[in-house]
Amino acid sequence: MRRYPFSFIALTALGILCLIPGIVSLAGFGASLHPMLEDPMAGLAFIVSAIALIGSGAFPLVIAKLKANEGV
Repeated sequence: MRRYPFSFIALTALGILCLIPGIVSLAGFGASLHPMLEDPMAGLAFIVSAIALIGSGAFPLVIAKLKANEGV
């Protein structure tokens, strides 16, 4: 079984958690979660943050893959 770096798992999970309210807010249902999410720009900010978190989580995964291939 492949082991993933903890930082990859943690940052990707946070990115997915950040993506959910962003999609809900952009779909127009943000006010049901919180009044500040009624604005669609709040949803866009959540989606941009989610992309940044997932991208930050990808770096440790790439480093681990390069490190594993170095020994081959």
